[in-house]
Amino acid sequence: MLVNTKEYLTVFNEIKTKIRSARRSAVLAVNYEMVMLYWNIGKIINEKSKWGNKFIESLAKDIKLEFPAVKGYSVRNLKYMAKFAKTTPNPEIVQTISAQLSWSHNTALLDKVKDEKTRLWYAKKAIENAWTLDTMEQQIESEMYERQAIAKKTSNYQSRLPEPQGELATQTLKDPYVFDFITYREGMIEREIENELCNNITKFLLELGSGFAFVGKQYHFEVENEDFYIDLLFYHLKLRCYVIIELKTGGFKPEYAGKLNFYLSAIDSLLKTEQDNPSIGILLCKNKKGMIAEYALKDIEKPIGVSEYKLFEKLPKKYKALLPSAADIEKHIGLKMRDDDT
Repeated sequence: MLVNTKEYLTVFNEIKTKIRSARRSAVLAVNYEMVMLYWNIGKIINEKSKWGNKFIESLAKDIKLEFPAVKGYSVRNLKYMAKFAKTTPNPEIVQTISAQLSWSHNTALLDKVKDEKTRLWYAKKAIENAWTLDTMEQQIESEMYERQAIAKKTSNYQSRLPEPQGELATQTLKDPYVFDFITYREGMIEREIENELCNNITKFLLELGSGFAFVGKQYHFEVENEDFYIDLLFYHLKLRCYVIIELKTGGFKPEYAGKLNFYLSAIDSLLKTEQDNPSIGILLCKNKKGMIAEYALKDIEKPIGVSEYKLFEKLPKKYKALLPSAADIEKHIGLKMRDDDT
């Protein structure tokens, strides 16, 4: 359908006025104003969708002529604006959530997350945790939303903790945890994984989520002249409680829950103050064995969650045969050197 010149000019002038108005906004509100501006432009584009792509192409060209120094109004970005307005029609969500994020965050969410509920979840987490664009994309690619949803099945947090702490504690749990900064080695023992996690504490804390403060590894306490050591001890600033993490290199066993229950009782007695909430535990296993974990936690007194963890796996054996051997590489280098000498 051909664009009506008079109506088009009216629409163009409306957008031009909005652009000029937004550019006069305070510096501190630039991002907010820009996202709101893009959303409003997207709404107008959608209202004139019957004009087709020629409308967007004309719009991009004329905005460029009118504002030669202003960037962000390419055909591609105008299409993002239309998609943004279509997928987020509620102005309250745009104002309170979308406009608190950069435009790059919003376009990444549009590209990488198709479901509206999931997209909103990641947007809220990005604001809450002050995620950079790279961090947010990493969390999306690692399926953080899905991992937290799965984790609810193997924890007793909500039945052992008062609300809202029970729900908040459940939201901190993931399944699996992805420690792709640790390369798996055959015969790895728990202490090696623990050391690797502590050596990469920044990445470890990022995977755990916001609010975790590291207290120590192999945290020692004594009961009746017997020594005990907790693999990893944290304090959660939002939950206001201690968090014990126990690492297991094999599958989940019911006795692990009993031991962690004992550790939690000891920490609540020895460290917890009146200002602290009950401590919680996380058992990280190579294989959580879901039904066994559910049965084991059913009558455990203390709040415990069980999750799997994943390490970076080296190239599978079936692909290794396709790679050149060390002798092949040396032979190739030798031939190349002789060729270069001739």
